[in-house]
Amino acid sequence: MMKRMFAALAAMLVAGGATAADKVVFATNWLAQGGHGGFYQALADGTYEEHGLDVEIQMGGPQLNNRPLLAAGKIDFLMTGNLLLSIDNVRNEIPTIVVASYFEKDPQVLIAHKGQYGGWDDLVNAPKILISKDGQFSFWQWMTAAHGFRDESLRPYGYNLAEFLNDEKMVQQGYATAEPLYAASAGAEVETFVLADYGWSTYSTTIETRVELVESNPDLVQRFIDASTIGWYNYLYGDNSAGNAAIIEANPDQTPEKLAAEVAQMKALGIIDSGYQLEAGIGAIDLQRVRAFHDLAVEAGIIEAGSVDVEMVATDRFVNKMVGMDLKP
Repeated sequence: MMKRMFAALAAMLVAGGATAADKVVFATNWLAQGGHGGFYQALADGTYEEHGLDVEIQMGGPQLNNRPLLAAGKIDFLMTGNLLLSIDNVRNEIPTIVVASYFEKDPQVLIAHKGQYGGWDDLVNAPKILISKDGQFSFWQWMTAAHGFRDESLRPYGYNLAEFLNDEKMVQQGYATAEPLYAASAGAEVETFVLADYGWSTYSTTIETRVELVESNPDLVQRFIDASTIGWYNYLYGDNSAGNAAIIEANPDQTPEKLAAEVAQMKALGIIDSGYQLEAGIGAIDLQRVRAFHDLAVEAGIIEAGSVDVEMVATDRFVNKMVGMDLKP
């Protein structure tokens, strides 16, 4: 009887000692796609679980704005498009901070019909350039200030390729893993100009969290970033079928072929695992570059000088540690 009691007590102690995984809600800024692959890979192959995390990925989309949910404490981490949004948070005294950047280059591009222009510098001569409303208040201002583009050629972009496909002289904005591929599938031969290659130096696919979480639970932040980084190496260089299956489950409009094309495009254009990431690891942040982009935005008239404490925009505390680099062939 005594032995059975001790055995039961031991079992209770073991069960009680098991640590429950920390619940984490991570929100993206658009529908699931190849550009989110590392996060879905870490979820699907158990990497988050191995790091003691129970992660829920909450998609963004055309009718969903997850950004306000971060400051409100409804989500724990947010994938954002570029540093301008984070700079805007600091300017408005919203206590969030960038803790990682998964894209070394912003995937923002211009596309033109092949053979119509002699290169980036010749694009200023395009009679019509389609730019979205958001783009007009961000990178377009830099393009006019730094590269001589003219407002006379500016036309609104409604996220439809029809105008571009029907006018060989037209130039339009795009996302590196979207519009160039969609245009090619429609039979158009295009040239793709990545704005980052001409000086648009913002980081992209950054991860924001609340300053409060960084201060109160840095271990959780570190585990989430480490696991996400490992997820990206596995997605890019390992068997990414589990990650792709999770993406397709979340967004049935995706297919294995589309996702493979996205990954190939990211690699070909050096969007990820390039530049400083080759030295410090995927997710790396160079704070000097963050400051330089802030200065670029000021010079282009995108933000006012003195309106932002750039030191509060990002931290490199959780990155630049070469995590996961051993997984790369």
